Amino acid sequence: MSRTTASGQPSAAGQPSSTAGATAAAIAAADAHSAHNYHPLPVVVATADGAWMTDVEGRRYLDMLAGYSALNFGHGNRRLIEAAKAQLDRVTLTSRAFHHDRFADFCTQLAELCGMEMVLPMNTGAEAVETAVKTARKWGYQVKGVKDGAAKIVVAGNNFHGRTTTIVSFSTDREARADFGPYTPGFEIVPYGDLTAMEHAVSENTVAVLLEPIQGEAGVLVPPHGYLAGVRELTQERNVLFIADEIQSGLGRTGKTFACEHEGVVPDMYVLGKALGGGVVPVSAVVSSAEVLGVFKPGEHGSTFGGNPLACAVALEVVAMLRTGEFQQRAAELGEHLHRELGLLTGGGAVREVRGRGLWAGVDIDPVYGTGREISEKLMDRGVLVKDTHGSTIRIAPPLVISKEDLDWGLDQLRATLGG
Repeated sequence: MSRTTASGQPSAAGQPSSTAGATAAAIAAADAHSAHNYHPLPVVVATADGAWMTDVEGRRYLDMLAGYSALNFGHGNRRLIEAAKAQLDRVTLTSRAFHHDRFADFCTQLAELCGMEMVLPMNTGAEAVETAVKTARKWGYQVKGVKDGAAKIVVAGNNFHGRTTTIVSFSTDREARADFGPYTPGFEIVPYGDLTAMEHAVSENTVAVLLEPIQGEAGVLVPPHGYLAGVRELTQERNVLFIADEIQSGLGRTGKTFACEHEGVVPDMYVLGKALGGGVVPVSAVVSSAEVLGVFKPGEHGSTFGGNPLACAVALEVVAMLRTGEFQQRAAELGEHLHRELGLLTGGGAVREVRGRGLWAGVDIDPVYGTGREISEKLMDRGVLVKDTHGSTIRIAPPLVISKEDLDWGLDQLRATLGG
């Protein structure tokens, strides 16, 4: 076990700079028998609780990524674990061939949380985005009256909505897109945050605008103030659906239930995932009006596991926790502290820019100090886990249950890593 500070965090001196023993063996076995579609940091987690994870060597790490927001409520949250355990003893899967007794409550309560009418549950975020695309096209043909096969969806550059063949067809990330063609047509890409470009792209055949209110994978990019409100006004004027991909930004992360709320915007459709399953099971959903989701008839779309009893039980507890506003308030208050402290690192030093909202930040590191990967590895050696993206950017997104003391300790390790 590594040495710890008085508050229980691992000391910087207690962290090794290289992998060894059980860690090295586990990584070697994984490399030998799994596809190399990820490049994880060289840490092998064995247990976790709250904002902390412990590896197979007994070393403790502060989780400052939270599973890309899937773990908004922390590791092993007792309310969520107990909800899952209780359901495990009853029934876990029926398929949608039959009704089950958790489904109606889940759909009703999630719709109410979103201020919508209907829910179409799926499993992963990418499945939910695919569902949103299919919904928008069907709505366009059946309700708006677009000519068959002509529907167009406008998206933003630098987007990340998933990795299916349809979704990577409208990605501008070469790593995500290259060598997976032929690509699905029907999408137009415009610069993120450019309302004029959006206005020019939306035509009579446009059925939807699909946006992340904050672009997470791109480096936690926040659009210019008024952009989301402008998109909402434009889509309403031209009878186009506004689809908000809140898979990472939603459910408390930014200090509001949904990131769209920061501009007072209500989209036509929410795409949800990650935190909806509480880090326990994969749960995703498309949430919209009866007019929009009412376009589906039996057999036209579905999922064997979507809306299963176990998923519904956990997600119902997530919805109940969000109803109190406690987690949104924590994210707002600790987020203000996080951004104030990170802001002190800008201005001539190692940090070039900080972006984000709530407990979510993208930190651009001067390449002189190292790549994002190198900074992430140095932080790992000091007992803090973050993840890099796009060269010299690291993302910080701790569980919303993190204490201020632990957050400050993590920030201290970042300062030490950058020599500040």
